Amino acid sequence: TAILKGPEDKVNLTCSHTVSRYDMILWYQQSAQNTALKLIGYVWNTSPTVEDSFKGRFDVSGDAAANKMAYLHFPKVTEAEDSAVYFCAASEAQCFTIPSLLYKNPL
Repeated sequence: TAILKGPEDKVNLTCSHTVSRYDMILWYQQSAQNTALKLIGYVWNTSPTVEDSFKGRFDVSGDAAANKMAYLHFPKVTEAEDSAVYFCAASEAQCFTIPSLLYKNPL
């Protein structure tokens, strides 16, 4: 879907899925200047996270576990790079533990 917005306009995008075990929805940006996918942020269960480089420009919200929906909010379109393709992806969250971080080093 193409959305045309002017400077200072608000934008709200919605993403949903139907896979019961997926409890994370991620948002990515792909701009014309840089075709690499950049992670904007994600919702794990109901907990939103926005990557540092996008904080203040974007917000994410939603319930990825029960309602299987997430939202990407642009409070206002301000930068040329905001003109981009936006992707969402759903995933089963993966947790990793690094054993060396579990123990305090003895003095």
